[in-house]
Amino acid sequence: MARTVIALHIMRLRPCEQIDQGLSWAGVMQTPHETLSPSKLCAILAVSRKLRTDGVLHLVSSGPPIRRKTPLPVEAACESGRARDQVLLRVDSINKQYADQAVLADVAFDIQAGEILGIIGPNGAGKTTLLEVLAGILPAESSDVQWLGRPLPPSRRRQAMFYLPDGVRPYQDQPVTRVLSFFGDVYRRSADQIADTIRAVGLTPVLHKRVYSLSKGYGRRLMLALGLLTPHPLLLMDEPFDGFDLRQTREIVGVLRKEISKGRTLALAIHQLMDAERVCDRFILLADGHVRGVGTLNDAARCGRCCC
Repeated sequence: MARTVIALHIMRLRPCEQIDQGLSWAGVMQTPHETLSPSKLCAILAVSRKLRTDGVLHLVSSGPPIRRKTPLPVEAACESGRARDQVLLRVDSINKQYADQAVLADVAFDIQAGEILGIIGPNGAGKTTLLEVLAGILPAESSDVQWLGRPLPPSRRRQAMFYLPDGVRPYQDQPVTRVLSFFGDVYRRSADQIADTIRAVGLTPVLHKRVYSLSKGYGRRLMLALGLLTPHPLLLMDEPFDGFDLRQTREIVGVLRKEISKGRTLALAIHQLMDAERVCDRFILLADGHVRGVGTLNDAARCGRCCC
């Protein structure tokens, strides 16, 4: 399939970076004489929507994100202030198969507003697949999701949630500072907001390094910073503590807790139970593509033993 090249003056991005399960990042090429206005950015994103196909993952959402504490357009008449224990997102049923093998089977759970939900389970349990289906980037046999009580189809999920995958290095030939500036410009973040995010995640020592040269830990910090710069109410993160030692994990836990205090909701896929216990309010125990338990860590473990 022919790929159309889109030009921006901000940076030159690699045409595509391969990641797990055949997903890729779309690239942007530099044109020195072309400037980017807000109207031009909107036009570029509109063209980008037409170029996308199933199985292509993009950092920048195809449509305007829903601001934190702001309901979907279908909920415009409802109050924007939500109680912490209110169900923000409800998964009624997710089923996913590869060939004749069921990877996710009738998965159902709730995410409450203002909580950190941990999706725990062994490697191969289906945690990453669940996040990709939930985010609307991986098609599934069924994916019935509600946002504040109204159906949220896959085509609109990128407006409400932002997904940070594991093991991804976007825009690898660019300096860290340019990638952060690009994201800040797209989501209209001020210089102070970008600087605060850099300090919060500890990226200052590597701002002028290119993304491909970052260590695993700093690569993870960069992804976290990009997620914090977005205004989406729900942030999905796959293995957010991978690459951190105990001290660094505690620092990042503090960053995530501060984000919750600003009105955001997080769903984290974690396989290390100690990490999950440090940061999460509730847990979903996933095993063999099935939900085996929901609740506190002790509740989930107890249900897991009963269902095994």
